Amino acid sequence: MILRAAGEKIRELASGFPAVVVTGPRQSGKTTLVKHLFPDKPYLLLEEPDTRRFAEEDPRSFLGQYLDKGAIIDEAQYVPELFSYLQGILDQSESPGRFILTGSQNFLMMAKITQSLAGRIGIIKLLPLSMNELNQAGQECDQYEEYLFRGFYPRLYKFSILPSDFYSSYVQTYLERDLTQLKQVHSLSTFHIFLKMCANRIGQVVNFTSLGADCGISHNTAKEWISLLETSGIVFLIKTHHKNYNKRLIQMPKLYFSDPGLAAYLADIKSADEIVTHPLKGGLFETLIIGEFLKYRYNRGLDSNLYFWRDKTGHEIDCIIEKSIHETISVEIKAGRTIAGDFFKNIHYYNRLSGQSPDRSFIVYGGDQDQNRSDGRIIGYSHLDSIFEFL
Repeated sequence: MILRAAGEKIRELASGFPAVVVTGPRQSGKTTLVKHLFPDKPYLLLEEPDTRRFAEEDPRSFLGQYLDKGAIIDEAQYVPELFSYLQGILDQSESPGRFILTGSQNFLMMAKITQSLAGRIGIIKLLPLSMNELNQAGQECDQYEEYLFRGFYPRLYKFSILPSDFYSSYVQTYLERDLTQLKQVHSLSTFHIFLKMCANRIGQVVNFTSLGADCGISHNTAKEWISLLETSGIVFLIKTHHKNYNKRLIQMPKLYFSDPGLAAYLADIKSADEIVTHPLKGGLFETLIIGEFLKYRYNRGLDSNLYFWRDKTGHEIDCIIEKSIHETISVEIKAGRTIAGDFFKNIHYYNRLSGQSPDRSFIVYGGDQDQNRSDGRIIGYSHLDSIFEFL
């Protein structure tokens, strides 16, 4: 298997908490990772009807079988009643790392966890593979368009599956089945259109009224469906940074997918070559880079500290990293492979407005040459380590 950066943090949490939960989108590698980290623990999949029925009908006896060694409980959200019973078991013994839980439907799990297991459980989010993880496994792509088209789900790299086949199955088997089981999603065909509309707005400010109108749903329904996608790990929203520097700011968030390959599939992109001239190239490239920042944070058990900045006159910084309340790092993201003079236009404007130092200012672009300039540093897309130190 490809070694995951989150493994070290999961072990650390398991050494201090009696239980650990690993959440994240379907097929992001949660099960493979926890089975690798805890090979001696019994493995239970609550998606299996017989196992789920036993857990639902007799939760005390179900958990009672694993009082000594504990267990890995996969897709734990299917039997949320277990969390209340698990609370009593964990309170009887302070032994760390007894139960390892995973769950894909974060919106079904977290309410029960915070209600029943607060203070007893360590939590980490696992997104699909990162570029660093693929590089260390010797499976890096030669061109970033291949990352954008293929995406980062582990199964695509473990088996010879065409991205179109994988994502077709993924959308039908997981997204449509999981999310339409909830009362908020009433029409499968409308929801599928909604997914496509979201993909075609990748890297853009979300106007919920416009998005809803394009799909034939209300403004509030569009918000609800975005929230479902966000809490299930399929999309993430980046909010505006709070400092306005005496300028009126855009208040709506920007929309990204946790995996660019899924977005490319939903946007009907048929090959990596097609991305070269596709109008969504810039948005997909932003998703790739900001997604790498997010994975770096999540793999270390940290929440997102990513924002964007845009004023009413159109000046924008693609990513503001808030290292502390008094320290920020600005990152502009450019899909072009050739360094252009206008790359620094917004960085120069922002630095002059905010007083930020050029050594806290970066341009990440589609090439591979790093340069130090008077307004900031230019970093190739595969050299993000120099920015990770600020995350």
